[in-house]
Amino acid sequence: MYNNPTFSIITVVYNNVRDIEHTIKSVVNQTYKHLEYIVIDGVSTDGTLDVIEKYKSNIAILVSEKDKGIYDAMNKGLARATGDYVLFLNSGDELYSKETLANIAEVSEGADILYGETFLINDQREIIGERRHQVPAHFNWKSFRYGMNICHQAIYVKRTIAEPYDLRYTLCADIDWVIKAAKKANICVNANQHVARYLVGGMSKQRHRESLKERFEIFQKYYGTIPNLFNHLVIAFKMIVYRIKNGNPAD
Repeated sequence: MYNNPTFSIITVVYNNVRDIEHTIKSVVNQTYKHLEYIVIDGVSTDGTLDVIEKYKSNIAILVSEKDKGIYDAMNKGLARATGDYVLFLNSGDELYSKETLANIAEVSEGADILYGETFLINDQREIIGERRHQVPAHFNWKSFRYGMNICHQAIYVKRTIAEPYDLRYTLCADIDWVIKAAKKANICVNANQHVARYLVGGMSKQRHRESLKERFEIFQKYYGTIPNLFNHLVIAFKMIVYRIKNGNPAD
């Protein structure tokens, strides 16, 4: 369907002068040029905007205004996007390489959702390993029932099936968003390559218990109460086995 799809890459940031340049450079240095870069800033006061200003010529849309949280900011970016696919690449995260978008474009024909693997990186931008959850060979809306096995920074969704984030969720609205898109998708394509570098930490990691509770509610909504309870027993068992073998996961 698309020989040269346009990717709308949306970066949300607030007071992250340390990391924002890494994210921006990973986008503006792409060899593939059919992209629309959108940056949504929450009125940063730590020098973040000065860094963004250096790359203004490569940014299609820059908004700096107060928001009601990260997912409200994401909705602002989504509302302004005009590309064939949207990707949310938050401040601190990076596209895997300069060829990432070109590689994704090559396998995009007919796809409603495109996805790939993610490396975890630390504050020094060093790769520290893979995510605990393995990316499924084939993905559909039921694939998250045992956990979010595709990183949000590694999933490209056709804009026409992407709904706004549900602001009732403050930590896991991205899970709800992906499942809703996947329910509409006819074709999901595994790129079979690493497409992102994910900076470990984040709000859901910092507020882990609240995040788990919210995720449980979302899964219950889509998968049902009894299946969800069983699925979480499976998740807990897998986590115990993982920790015995590898220690505490980074993601």
